[in-house]
Amino acid sequence: MKKKLAGWWDGDVAHSFRSSPVAMIAAAIALACVFCAVFAGWVSPHDPFDLATLELGDARLPPAWSVDGSAKYLLGTDDQGRDILSAVIFGARISLVVGLVSVLLSVLVGVVFGLVAGFWGGWVDAFLMRVCDVMLSFPPILVALLMAGVGRALFPNAPTSVAFGVLIIAISLTGWVQYARTVRGSTLVERGKEYVQAARVTGVSPWRIMMRHVLPNVMGPVMVLATIQVATAIITEATLSFLGVGVPPTSPSLGTLIRVGNEFLFSGEWWITVFPGVMLVLIALSVNLLGDWLRDALNPRLR
Repeated sequence: MKKKLAGWWDGDVAHSFRSSPVAMIAAAIALACVFCAVFAGWVSPHDPFDLATLELGDARLPPAWSVDGSAKYLLGTDDQGRDILSAVIFGARISLVVGLVSVLLSVLVGVVFGLVAGFWGGWVDAFLMRVCDVMLSFPPILVALLMAGVGRALFPNAPTSVAFGVLIIAISLTGWVQYARTVRGSTLVERGKEYVQAARVTGVSPWRIMMRHVLPNVMGPVMVLATIQVATAIITEATLSFLGVGVPPTSPSLGTLIRVGNEFLFSGEWWITVFPGVMLVLIALSVNLLGDWLRDALNPRLR
């Protein structure tokens, strides 16, 4: 195990990571955000979901900084008396879960469609690519707004899990197209190579060739694209929540916190919207920087 880890750490990708200060800083910020989001129940000083602990008398309190840690609300409170620091930590969890799950769903659908279209060709390729063209003709945020609005209209009293499911499907509905087109282009290149022809001659089934031979060789661009699209999905979720059609209002999403804080921005309560906005920028920027580094690290022409 030690030899395997040492070999990975001394590889080309690891060397590129160790020689890039920007990638290391971005990875540290992303890991810190993910750690706080995963362990929000232990990291956050308060539970924003516990309505019994909320006090309207503590609403819209400014940030209170203290060296000895005696300040009750380090980043202030919102209009409901919720601790901004705790709400931001739990909001990062919501944004990361929605972003990661929607990207995983988009990758699954896009890779399958792109692999089938590129490998089989013919009318299958033509049909799937026309579907992609139709989906690309609609702005992703417009489709997400439509889906989220229809979902809330059909299930007005639905539980929170259903609302999150509708939001994830709305974001994934147009996200799979880029993966499908990317995988299709790579599959068209791979299916004409010698190892695919040799597998066909030896009687290997087409589905086995696609899954065991072609798929591993087309996943490089997909990994880069998925890394970058995580930030896009998180921003889309925040945008929908800001517009009021995202996660339920009782959930402290980053977009919801920014929308609530925007109503009190001109009255001087800047902290309600600034700190969630900073967290959103940190997550999106760190993920985008990691995606740029991964793209350069996996591109042999740039080594």
